[in-house]
Amino acid sequence: MDWLEIAWEDLRIKERIGAGSFGTVYRAEWHGSDVAVKVLTVQDFHDDQLKEFLREVAIMKRVRHPNVVLFMGAVTKRPHLSIVTEYLPRGSLYRLIHRPASGEILDPRRRLRMALDVAKGINYLHCLKPPIVHWDLKSPNLLVDRNWTVKVCDFGLSRFKANTFISSKSVAGTPEWMAPEFLRGEPSNEKSDVYSFGVIMWELITLQQPWSGLGPAQVVGAVAFQNRKLALPPNISPVLASVVESCWADNPADRPSLPSIVESLKKLLKSPVNSIKMGDET
Repeated sequence: MDWLEIAWEDLRIKERIGAGSFGTVYRAEWHGSDVAVKVLTVQDFHDDQLKEFLREVAIMKRVRHPNVVLFMGAVTKRPHLSIVTEYLPRGSLYRLIHRPASGEILDPRRRLRMALDVAKGINYLHCLKPPIVHWDLKSPNLLVDRNWTVKVCDFGLSRFKANTFISSKSVAGTPEWMAPEFLRGEPSNEKSDVYSFGVIMWELITLQQPWSGLGPAQVVGAVAFQNRKLALPPNISPVLASVVESCWADNPADRPSLPSIVESLKKLLKSPVNSIKMGDET
């Protein structure tokens, strides 16, 4: 493990920048470079859990893509089990979408490019052998660099999620982005990520919070058991609407593949500016 082992003493921990289902994230300095350090919430792993964590770390080390957050290494000694990645200064896509005047910074073309970034990152993870399914794809898990490139993060803990994460009996986590079959605790595959991608596209189109006003348990009820879908603005471009709606097909097998989503978004980006209607133009 020495090739990806980072000593806790070598990290100069600075401010806290976020918290997720697995830990608290800090900005830190490591050998003069800015990095992000996710300190795991659970430190008292049994030996088999620690082995599993190290296996995930080994997988993350092999992942290389411009739309996936760069993994630098890990602190594998308790009580500081941590994952160290590149630091992305613009923070999460969620934060960018929900800050005041986000529509001015995020014009329709930029939002479409961001959606394409996410699709390319997830497509890469799904194409690995064996594929990495994210299981917890949502705008807080998408980070944005200085050049507005979006990168997928938290992918390496996906197998932990599959074993320990949410069932409708224990509403934890963030069901707003999760596929209905996943919320019902049914077997799910990479098509659950496609459903979540549709919710992220909806966020980029509307700049709204998905299912705002509903608590987690109500979201589970609406999505998993009442077959409810988020409403798209009436005047968005038909191609965009059909991509999002197809991601939410009830039968996971009917959802599009990521390569076909990537192609649709690339085509849209080549079209004239005024044909990319997001529904919020005056």
